[in-house]
Amino acid sequence: MAIRKIITLDHPKGHMLREKAKKVTQFDAGLERLVRDMWETMRDAPGVGLAAPQIAVPLRVLVAEYENERCALVNPEIIKAEGEVKGTEGCLSIPGYVGENIRRAEKVVVKGRNEKGTPVKIAAEGWFARVLQHEIDHLNGILYTDRLDDPKDLVEVPPEEEGEELAPTPASTIKG
Repeated sequence: MAIRKIITLDHPKGHMLREKAKKVTQFDAGLERLVRDMWETMRDAPGVGLAAPQIAVPLRVLVAEYENERCALVNPEIIKAEGEVKGTEGCLSIPGYVGENIRRAEKVVVKGRNEKGTPVKIAAEGWFARVLQHEIDHLNGILYTDRLDDPKDLVEVPPEEEGEELAPTPASTIKG
């Protein structure tokens, strides 16, 4: 396993954060290694989710974890979304800022495959649903800043507060 570099918008490969990731067609040891590296990288950051484009790998792969909910998803798709909530989100690829009042579905059902190719379906709500939507956006070249209704909702976070964990409420912050 290895910790990979998380790219930011100003990184030479930052353009990858704005591109739609490619569908995974080969489930092999390389994909399993990528997923292991993503887990290690996400936890080291620390974050609650990580999409492959954030480590300059243009594939539709994500990892996400919150409390007892944990998943690695390959080629994920949201197949059902219900309700709407506003919340605060941050991103490992946009350090130093959070976005407030980011609209997300309150509940989602996501289908995809795990790193071994086995079909997976996940029903998530609340905080974990928000994390999954944030990471799936990354796979489509969408950043939380694209979802701001008002530019004033992008707030700078002082460096001493940047890594602080916040309680998972609608006003909490996701880092992924």
